[in-house]
Amino acid sequence: MTMNKREFIKVSGAVAAGTLLNPFMACTSKEDSQKEEETKQGATEFVLPKLAYGFDALEPHIDKMTMEIHHGKHHAGYVRKLNAAIADTKFAGMTLEEIMANVGENDTAVRNNGGGHYNHSLFWSVIAPNAGGQPTGKLAEAITAAFGSFESFQEQFTTAAKTRFGSGWAWLALNAQNQLFISSTPNQDNPLMSNIASEKGTPILGIDVWEHAYYLKYQNLRGDYINSFYNIINWEEVAARFDKAMA
Repeated sequence: MTMNKREFIKVSGAVAAGTLLNPFMACTSKEDSQKEEETKQGATEFVLPKLAYGFDALEPHIDKMTMEIHHGKHHAGYVRKLNAAIADTKFAGMTLEEIMANVGENDTAVRNNGGGHYNHSLFWSVIAPNAGGQPTGKLAEAITAAFGSFESFQEQFTTAAKTRFGSGWAWLALNAQNQLFISSTPNQDNPLMSNIASEKGTPILGIDVWEHAYYLKYQNLRGDYINSFYNIINWEEVAARFDKAMA
């Protein structure tokens, strides 16, 4: 079908107007997803953090398509909904950590989406390509002191992740007494939620056991996903978070 000049200008104007009215339209394409467009609309709003590695960098442990969907759709969705949920509320202007500390059980949208943003931001930073192995230094000593050995820590962490019913997370965290502990939380809760979490502290390592984190590759075999997770833990980042929490 041919198009004359007047028709071309009319269609082009409609497309341009639609893009301006819907600034997230560009984020839905594969090309823009690969560029990891931030979801920022205003200077004070939360944004989707960029990954420090490519979507395919964690293969074979986490596949490219899962990373694209997990980061570009799920996490981006939490960010957008969080910004909408905190607008004109007491949470507006708070840091993400302050929101976690002040959110309550009835703050459903802020709790779910704020937790989703915090949890995923931590998750992307504590995994990396060419990682895995075991921690060293003060973190290794603290893990041994708390759990008896690295192998014992691994066993307990795996159990917490495998036995979390439904969707949720498993954590390695530091409590107010500077002691490491392992816990799990439902949905997008985390140990920073002092009004909600049964075990409170600062997370330094977390594994996402929502099905969207692993189902494309592992289907119902959550245990296989958890076992593979140890190959991509960025222990340097975990140690840095440990040092900061101890300070």
